[in-house]
Amino acid sequence: MSTAKNNANIDQSSALVKRVWSFCNVLRDEGVGASDYLEQITFLLFLKMADELDRDMPAEWNWKILASKSGSDLKDYYEKLLSALGKEPGMLGQMFLQAKNHINTPARLSGLIDMIGRETWSGLNTDLKGNIYEELLAKTAEDKKSGAGQYFTARALISVIMSCVRPQPGETICDPACGTGGFFLKAYEYILENYADKMNVKQKRFLKNETFSGNEIVATTRRLCLMNMYLHNMGELDGNVPVELKDALVSSPAKLVKIVTTNPPFGKKTAQTVINDDGEESKEKQLYNRQDFWCETSNKQLNFIQHIRTLLRTDGRAAVVLPDNVLFEKGAGETIRRKLMETMDLHTILRLPTGIFYAQGVRANVLFFDARPASKDVQTKEVWVYDYRTNVHHTLKSNPLKESDLADFVKCYNPENRHKRTETWSEATPEGRWRKFTYAEIIEREGTNLDFKWLKEETDSVEDVSLDDLMSELNGYSKDLAQAVANLNTITGDIPRD
Repeated sequence: MSTAKNNANIDQSSALVKRVWSFCNVLRDEGVGASDYLEQITFLLFLKMADELDRDMPAEWNWKILASKSGSDLKDYYEKLLSALGKEPGMLGQMFLQAKNHINTPARLSGLIDMIGRETWSGLNTDLKGNIYEELLAKTAEDKKSGAGQYFTARALISVIMSCVRPQPGETICDPACGTGGFFLKAYEYILENYADKMNVKQKRFLKNETFSGNEIVATTRRLCLMNMYLHNMGELDGNVPVELKDALVSSPAKLVKIVTTNPPFGKKTAQTVINDDGEESKEKQLYNRQDFWCETSNKQLNFIQHIRTLLRTDGRAAVVLPDNVLFEKGAGETIRRKLMETMDLHTILRLPTGIFYAQGVRANVLFFDARPASKDVQTKEVWVYDYRTNVHHTLKSNPLKESDLADFVKCYNPENRHKRTETWSEATPEGRWRKFTYAEIIEREGTNLDFKWLKEETDSVEDVSLDDLMSELNGYSKDLAQAVANLNTITGDIPRD
């Protein structure tokens, strides 16, 4: 695509996003949050495009009838439409499953319908429609009140991961905690950018309908994912539904895949709400009784590692975003790290900086590992670590992560042939960020600790941090402290006091 055309698309995309998002600010006054607003946009965008493309929709439930209504008739019809479409088969029914109307003022609903009705969405190319939706997802994630940032991974990071994993036509790709589908979209884009002119009809059909599978436990988020995929020309309305509404950790996978790329939700513990004999709610740790897991733990991050191992074919590969605790936690953590290295080739760890996730202060890493056939030999010979955290400062607004920031990592990773790598660290160059550790060195570390640190920390500076970013980070720390105090009060509540 030419630079001029690309810039024109960006301008058109930004203009439409600005127009659509401005209505969200209007609806805030009646209590419609960003995520609820995006959900309604999802429904209406689909209905409008289905009408433009003359899709085979139920005769009594469609955009033309909706747009002709007004007042209380409009609200009543819209709510009945959502309910009816949620009962349809295939991807269509899953997009509208348990759909609810959150815009209770008919005039506001009419205004939103009118705004969407003014555009010919099907006239936009697939990339532009997808870009608009992705921008709306990003704006929703920025909205502090919606809490939507929990399922939004920096798109620059996902692009870098795809540059290393290098998905190819015919390979199956799974995300067991897919959120709004960011990993699916980048994998799809990567394959088209690198193989579109080399793919035959069968491969193109496979890419659209059979390549992707995943899980999402939040119904609204899954709905956004399905629409996101559909807007990017992935899947058929009456075809198989690529994303299941279920906890991936509950049961063993029904089929194995070639690639797993994912960013499981942050937070160590998995809990379920139970009702006791007195009718009171309480939280209990949720343990997964999986015979194919190495050990039992309530740490969902460690459970995701175990689950991903069971998902992969013997020639499969994975890239997983995980918090620091996975690298050093003892007990089950140490057991799982040892088993992972014994049975898989854990070849690369990318240490990520703070300031790139909407959850504040998160310290995370990307673990890259390849599956191997069963063997008595230890499969991990050496682990290469790239430290892009020490003395690196990013913020969501004033200095967001860009693909170019990790260009040196991709070069060091050497995706063309990762078995030919060269360290940038040595005793002569102690500031090098790319360093190798042998398996023998790792198992000698206390607890098989994989949290490698060798660069010297410089004095932190906030001179380049905006006031908005600084206040956001302080608010995040404040919430963490409040939660810690609440947890401590819970723990000490039953201790007798003098």
